[in-house]
Amino acid sequence: MRENGPKRNIGGVLVKVLLHKRTDRGMRLEEHASRCVRRGEVHELVSTDHQDTAPGSRIDRVGFLGFAEITDAGVIDRGDEVWIGHHHIGTVLGFDACHFPNHYNILIAAPVPVSGEDLDLRPEQAVRFVRQPAVIPQLARR
Repeated sequence: MRENGPKRNIGGVLVKVLLHKRTDRGMRLEEHASRCVRRGEVHELVSTDHQDTAPGSRIDRVGFLGFAEITDAGVIDRGDEVWIGHHHIGTVLGFDACHFPNHYNILIAAPVPVSGEDLDLRPEQAVRFVRQPAVIPQLARR
């Protein structure tokens, strides 16, 4: 069954840069592969080299990138590409809700955990969640 059609990209702006990493964070991957985000919400961006997407997976190795304010509401899906400024961070692995309803931790799969300091991030840089276009076969003409 096909579920997901085209969607808009989600935009945001970095409002706070974080500098630290941890190897014992203990985040838990939510069962949901997507989350709706509203304009004006602020969510935390966290990089990880974990790859397991099973609900409840423990996420320990993380790099904290920062907090982003959503400027273009929509749906963030597992697999969306994440960009901050000109940096391709990785793809959305999932979500941790340990701080919800204050904010989600948006977990981003990357080759290695990186922090905002590692990437020299700065407040006001653009944040983008980009869905790669699906390959849709042409319908046969009748």
